[in-house]
Amino acid sequence: MQTKGLFITVEGVDGAGKSTAMEWLAEQIAAQRTIVRTREPGGTALGERLRELLLHEKMDLETETLLMFAARREHIAQVILPALARGDVVISDRFTDATFAYQGGGRGVGFDKVLILENWVQGELQPDLTLLFDVPLDIARARIAARAEQTNEALDKFENESFEFFRRTRDAYFRRAEAAPQRIAIIDSTQSLDDVKRQISQAIAQRVHLNLHITP
Repeated sequence: MQTKGLFITVEGVDGAGKSTAMEWLAEQIAAQRTIVRTREPGGTALGERLRELLLHEKMDLETETLLMFAARREHIAQVILPALARGDVVISDRFTDATFAYQGGGRGVGFDKVLILENWVQGELQPDLTLLFDVPLDIARARIAARAEQTNEALDKFENESFEFFRRTRDAYFRRAEAAPQRIAIIDSTQSLDDVKRQISQAIAQRVHLNLHITP
C-alpha cells in the first residue's frame, strides 16, 4: 500500500527563527521518510527567477501578488503534487499563508483578492500542517539586523520594510491561524531550541501522526 504524502509548511515573519528549526525538522523526518525540501517564492527554475524579482524589484502591489501566485502554480505543478503522489513528505519554507500575511496584510492588498487567487491556483490543496513561528516584533527586527551584520548581506525589500508593515503581517498570520486552528500550530520561538523542538514534535504527532525523536 502506498504511503500517503504529507505537506508541511513553515511560516513566520522575517526574523522569527524558523530556519534553524526547519533544518532540524528536515533531518528528523528524513530519517524516517523521503523528503522534498523547497521554498517560496522559488522551488523551480522559473520560481527562482521570479524570486529574484519579487525580493529586489519595485513593482505594483497587485503585480507582486500575482507573481507570487504565478511562481506558486509552477511550484505546485512541478514539485509539490508529484512529490505527494509519490508518498514523499514535502517541507516548504513558506506557502500561501505568507501571501495572506505579507501581501494581504502587510501590503494591504486585502484578503478577498488573495483568497480568489488561492482558490484558482491551488484548488483544494492545503498543507497538512503549518508551523507558524512567532516572536515579538522587536526580537524579530533585532535578529534581522544581527544576521545582516554577520553575513554582510544586503537586506531584501521585505526585510527593509517598516515596523508597521511587520505588525500588519504578523496580525494577518494570527488571523489566518484563527481561521484554520486544526492546520496551523503556533510555535513560540522565543523559547530555547530544545523547547522549540518539543513544540514542533508535539504539533506533528498530534496533527499528522508522525512521531519525531528529539536528538541532541
